[in-house]
Amino acid sequence: MALELADVPLFTTQGTEEERHTVRVLDKDGAVKAETTDCPGVHGEAAAAPGASTDTVMAGCENGPVIYRDGTFHKVAVADAYARSGNLAGSERSPIVLGDYKVDEDAEQERPTRVAFFDTRDGSHRLVDLSSSYWFRSLARGPEGEALVLTYDGKLNVIDVESGKVVRKIDVIQPWEEKADWQEAGPAIKVAGSSAYVTDAQNKKLHVVDLTKGEVAKTIDLPQTPVELAVVTGKPEAPAREEKAHGHVSHEGHDHAHDDAAPSGGAPADAGGHGGPGR
Repeated sequence: MALELADVPLFTTQGTEEERHTVRVLDKDGAVKAETTDCPGVHGEAAAAPGASTDTVMAGCENGPVIYRDGTFHKVAVADAYARSGNLAGSERSPIVLGDYKVDEDAEQERPTRVAFFDTRDGSHRLVDLSSSYWFRSLARGPEGEALVLTYDGKLNVIDVESGKVVRKIDVIQPWEEKADWQEAGPAIKVAGSSAYVTDAQNKKLHVVDLTKGEVAKTIDLPQTPVELAVVTGKPEAPAREEKAHGHVSHEGHDHAHDDAAPSGGAPADAGGHGGPGR
């Protein structure tokens, strides 16, 4: 994993195929500015609203995520000995990161119904049970920073990240379930502006959801089964700022949610070449 930040050239992980637990922030000369080794199985990242002096980025681990904020790493304390959150979705409008939450280390395919909300300001977190499962392409963020989760019942859950309350459920697709082989096509969600784009792989359709009205505004028939989904908005995904004449910086293009380890386009872009959902 590698991500360019506004204040430093590189946020990156260190490790091998067998073991990885280190996250580093490097300066332009490659020197380590900040480091944590308390991130076993590091997998997935998302940027949140900037801190007081630096960008804020969270990395997923198997014992609770780590947060890089204001030049230092902070650990999220979780109650479970194994608590994997490798699929994260962040928003420039919110200090809270949406993530999955898996607790069965031995599961071949865990199907969690709980999602986690990690507060990058103080390292606290909240678990919310949606009563229906989801997968690694189910997570996204709305235009105001609200959390979006597409669950097995075909509904798009709209969640207030501060309270953890589901404020709306939007019927989008028919009930579905993740295939035994996670690489098989399944639903995916991306957001641009006030529209959420949801694929229906089983029926070769793309649904455009109006998040303001809370309804499907348009359905498009696709010639092939959709596997990946990307939405191009003209704004960069990774944290970026523009220097102002008076020396202050603005936080433009900070929205970098994603559904897996890929720090590329789209609020959760797929993780295809990055080891998938990391079971």
